[in-house]
Amino acid sequence: MSDYMFMLESHMTAAQTVAFHKVQEAANEASLSLYLTGGALRDMLGGFPIRELDFTVEGNAIALAKTIAKKGEADLGELDPRRNLADLQFPHHVTVRLGMARQELYAKPASKPQISPATIHEDLLCRDFTINAIAMSLNRQSRALLVDPANGIGDVQNKELRIVGKYTLYDDPSRIFRLFRYRVRMGYTLSEKTQSQYQNVRELKLEKKIPAEALGRELRNVANEANSADIVKLLDEEKLLVMFCPALAGDKVNHSGLQKLQKARLNLPLELEFPVDNLSLFLTVLTEKLNKNDRASLVKECALTAEEVTAWKKLEDGAKKLEKELKLPSLSRPSRVYAAASKGTGAQILYLLYKSDSRLVQDRLKNHLQKYLMVEHELTEEEVLETGVKPGTPKYAKARLAVLFKKLDARPKKIVVEEVPPTPVLAAPIVASARR
Repeated sequence: MSDYMFMLESHMTAAQTVAFHKVQEAANEASLSLYLTGGALRDMLGGFPIRELDFTVEGNAIALAKTIAKKGEADLGELDPRRNLADLQFPHHVTVRLGMARQELYAKPASKPQISPATIHEDLLCRDFTINAIAMSLNRQSRALLVDPANGIGDVQNKELRIVGKYTLYDDPSRIFRLFRYRVRMGYTLSEKTQSQYQNVRELKLEKKIPAEALGRELRNVANEANSADIVKLLDEEKLLVMFCPALAGDKVNHSGLQKLQKARLNLPLELEFPVDNLSLFLTVLTEKLNKNDRASLVKECALTAEEVTAWKKLEDGAKKLEKELKLPSLSRPSRVYAAASKGTGAQILYLLYKSDSRLVQDRLKNHLQKYLMVEHELTEEEVLETGVKPGTPKYAKARLAVLFKKLDARPKKIVVEEVPPTPVLAAPIVASARR
């Protein structure tokens, strides 16, 4: 059991570990049975980085989330009272989802489920795929014990996507989008049973019953994937992309642009936090070949929020302003490039790496992402304290920036290599061959 806990800790970042313990402490204080479930377990067992921490409690999840938020340890996000779900945003962009253990019963395909509280076993057997139907107990008497009623661990080992129940995709057809996202992200194959049920769902045209809110959720999920271009290509081949917008098919899909954006993402510093509004960036590139009416149709079909639409519309203009500043001849020093690039958002920077035809802009942004941000990350508090300022004072941030700029602009030390005299090479003796 301790091996699983060690495996979990080795897959989490320091910030995720802090959030993990905060949730665990709050559940213990409330005497609630708590389990780590879903994607976190799937990613841990599959050897992937943990993207989000998903917890399931046998009790009121929203009440627990509000308790954590009241302590000031996290910000309360979206709530779903019907399913008793709550999102929490911890420092350093750590997302946590708390959910009540529940059963969902569907009277007919693609209908709203009847929801009721349940045990963790019942909850897992109502999930979509077996690799998501695994839980780790975080309770004192059974800490690190895995609960796996559908043999999800075996499917992780076999790299296979298998549905949990007989009606998994019938009940919620939006799960077919998740199916292809997982297939691309993890490289898993579809089991025969899963493939058969998927084909039946398509023959019955149940995908047309997916509500706009669910389509919007799936669009956001695709946008957040590192391999979003590959997922879009697969969805287009399956004739599912038109669900987001009827015009999104064939030549109207900017496949080449998405592939170029996917390549541009490789410049992001993996070791550092670098937040990006993936949806606005993804939509800007995806819909590049669509007209105004088609874009409006996508907004309606996916029930995008006004805030999301505004961010999408403003991205290009913001990126152009950033590009103009990055072209200035005055940015002759790394510190000035850092200051200029820091004014832009993550989405604007990635968009310029995708779109800008200026070699100067491209080089400056790549240096910012791959070099200057790393120098900032490695800057220690001791280096700032040497200036004589105290942490928490108004002068501290200014002093820290000054130290950073000095380090960025410092010339690299020349490495002096002592010349070693060459070793004399003795000529090989010439041996005359004897005449026969």
